[in-house]
Amino acid sequence: MLEFNSEEFEKIKSQGEEFYKSITEVYCPYFKDKISFNARGLEHLKFIRTEKTRLEKDQYMRFKLINLAPEVLKLSHTVQGILETQKFERIRMKGRTDTILKPVRYFEFIAVIKRNRVRIIVKQIEDGQKFFWSIIPFWGMNTETMSRILHNGIPEED
Repeated sequence: MLEFNSEEFEKIKSQGEEFYKSITEVYCPYFKDKISFNARGLEHLKFIRTEKTRLEKDQYMRFKLINLAPEVLKLSHTVQGILETQKFERIRMKGRTDTILKPVRYFEFIAVIKRNRVRIIVKQIEDGQKFFWSIIPFWGMNTETMSRILHNGIPEED
C-alpha cells in the first residue's frame, strides 16, 4: 500500500509542478513533431475534470513519475492506441471562453522505464497542436474484475 504524509505529498507535488513547467515541449519521433506541455496537461494532473480534484495518492504517483513523460515521448516510434471522439472543450474566442463540441484524438504510449510501467496520453483537439494530457501509473490488475487499478479507461478523466 502506498503511504506518504502531507509534507511528502506537498514536496513531490511542488517538485513535479516545477519540473513540468520547465519542459515546454518535446520532440516525438512517432508524430515527427513537437508535443507541448501546456497548462491544460498540468491542470489534468491535479483535477479529473473541472472542479473535481484527484485523490492525493493519485496526484502523488503522477507527480512522482512525471519526469518519465518527456522521456517516453522522446523514445516513442509507435503508438499503442488511438481514440477518436467528440468532447465539449473550453475554447477561448473573441475575448471569452465558450464550451464547444469538437473532434478530439487521444494517443496512448506505453513504456517501462526505470522499472516503472506508465501510459502517456497525448491529446489533440480538432487539427490543433498535440499536447501532453496525462501520465497513468500502472499498478496492476484487480484479479476479481480483471480491470486495471487506478484509472478507468476514459482518457478525458485518466
